[in-house]
Amino acid sequence: MTEAPPDRAPDIRVTVMAADANPYGTAFVGWLFGQMALAGGSLASRLTGKRAPVVAADGFKFLAPVDVGDELSVWAEVAGEGKTSLTIATQAWKRDRHGESVARVAEGQFVFVGVDQ
Repeated sequence: MTEAPPDRAPDIRVTVMAADANPYGTAFVGWLFGQMALAGGSLASRLTGKRAPVVAADGFKFLAPVDVGDELSVWAEVAGEGKTSLTIATQAWKRDRHGESVARVAEGQFVFVGVDQ
């Protein structure tokens, strides 16, 4: 069985641009990590109704490079809840710029804390 991305709209979808890439033409890991944090943070803010900064990140795996021109999609979902925090699991997938093939490229969890303005 071939792995497939979640069967819902991604929380973030963006095309990798040259400014996001290293000299080898693949996305910087920090840029990819940032896109995943944005997806998780958006979900955390919606659910808490507050600002929700990242306070921890755990279990990140970067599984495959993402080339300039590839489409990056990120999905986020609640993995745990604390008194004032949410653990959000994220996964990132790429779609090849020249076709429809997809691959999971990264996964990991963030902890966000809801804070008053």
